[in-house]
Amino acid sequence: MFANLKNGQLAKRNYIYQTRKNICEAFLTLLWNEGFILGYIIDPHDTNKLKIFLKYKNGKPVINSIKLISKPSKRIYWSIDQIWKIDSSKNFIIFSTNKGLKTIVDCKRLKIGGEPFIVIN
Repeated sequence: MFANLKNGQLAKRNYIYQTRKNICEAFLTLLWNEGFILGYIIDPHDTNKLKIFLKYKNGKPVINSIKLISKPSKRIYWSIDQIWKIDSSKNFIIFSTNKGLKTIVDCKRLKIGGEPFIVIN
């Protein structure tokens, strides 16, 4: 999904299609709440597809780069002490915690660590 988002933004698409999965919908909800995408809907013609509306600001993509941190081949877990050392104003990081997917600000507020998935600049 992240490669789809990145490629869609580089190609200046208004929207992209993605296979519908629960984890994808959770990520998209976080991205929508933080203002990185305009929104998403379930495709009326195919209920197994999501239609994701991409956001641009002055003709430039809102999402400049998406980088994966933790991968299936190399899992990384950060404690709350490690999360506090990161400047949350520069980087937007999404974590997988025992309370679901959370942003770095939510992790600091709830004082929980987890597995960092992606960094968005």
